[in-house]
Amino acid sequence: MNWKSIKKNKYYQFFSNKYVLISLFFIVWILFLDANAWFTSHYEIDKQIAEKEQNAAFFRKGIKRDSARISQLSTQKGLEKFARERYLMKKQNEEVFIIEHPDSVKQKENE
Repeated sequence: MNWKSIKKNKYYQFFSNKYVLISLFFIVWILFLDANAWFTSHYEIDKQIAEKEQNAAFFRKGIKRDSARISQLSTQKGLEKFARERYLMKKQNEEVFIIEHPDSVKQKENE
């Protein structure tokens, strides 16, 4: 092949057109090289969406757990149990003994 036959080739003529070259450069720039490149920005957005979905799942689990706790506290028996365990409340004419095991007692740091 000589140079004249290469210049007559339709692909060479198409890709040597200055408008085609500028368009190709622009497309490559937009897709890959720009700060807001199409592939880069979509990758970051997909990563953020996955993170938000994980947060949503975590909070849904927390809502489910809290709803179960609220349903327990809505009954008189559940509320009484919570008050006894958490706030050491007792009924009238009743004695409460608190038993602490040595491994469950918090030690002072200065001792």
